Amino acid sequence: MLGGTFDPIHLGHLRGAEEVRENLDLARVYLIPAAVPPHKTREPITPFAHRYEMARLGVSSSPYLEASDLEGRRPGPSYSIETLKNCQAMFGPRAEIFFILGMDAFLEIYTWKAYLELFERAHFVVIGREGTELEEPAAFLRSLGVAGIIENERGFFTSHSGKSIRFLQTTRMDISASRIRRLCRERRSVRFLIPEPVREYIERTGLYRNHGYA
Repeated sequence: MLGGTFDPIHLGHLRGAEEVRENLDLARVYLIPAAVPPHKTREPITPFAHRYEMARLGVSSSPYLEASDLEGRRPGPSYSIETLKNCQAMFGPRAEIFFILGMDAFLEIYTWKAYLELFERAHFVVIGREGTELEEPAAFLRSLGVAGIIENERGFFTSHSGKSIRFLQTTRMDISASRIRRLCRERRSVRFLIPEPVREYIERTGLYRNHGYA
């Protein structure tokens, strides 16, 4: 599961999801737009229906990536721990779930609701981000209070719960959703930054032309 605001989804999101899936041989990666992002309460956010539809269009050419409206069907803030519980209920106790997030979000995970429980319920996959490096991951994990951290010979960590924590480097693309929104407001091209069906949707609906949201 890869969560995010996806406002809009772009090729950086999709390429990262594709490389993680291939690297770990995952059956599927679900991209889950946050309905009410707890950490972005002061910023204008495009309504969920638009962001989910763009995510759905963005993954439409992949047999391995799928958009989920899970958080849009749940009231209140979109806490990752609740989404993870929902996923476990859907797929059953034997499912191996991998929680994918960027390094920037990972460095602030101590501010998340019940963040330690996430490490008990899912494997972590942390994707490197430009300018947000982690020189001593084991020390950082221990500072979070993640119990029983052991560094594995294969280059990842395991907690006492048996869940792994992996740090992966994927193709870094200098693409940001904020830049795409700005280009749209300025009536400039966003081709080759986002999937073509997403670009067509934005043009058809007029998203981002006023204050960055519909």
